[in-house]
Amino acid sequence: MKTFRLLLGMAPVLALCGCLEVEQHPGWINGAYDGKRDNLHQQVYFHNDKLAWAAAIGNRNRKQNEYGRAKP
Repeated sequence: MKTFRLLLGMAPVLALCGCLEVEQHPGWINGAYDGKRDNLHQQVYFHNDKLAWAAAIGNRNRKQNEYGRAKP
């Protein structure tokens, strides 16, 4: 009898646990996004020159190497 009461008490909880489901997909999946278009870095800072942007990234990465800056 005690198990029956427990199951009877849990039935409404289990029945209602899916009722508060909200929409989980952002609006842009359905084509409703109306925000501003984000430009890429090479478009903004390098006038759409991808090679200059890649060279700047490569130079920055080379200067962050500790072995090249340290004196032996």
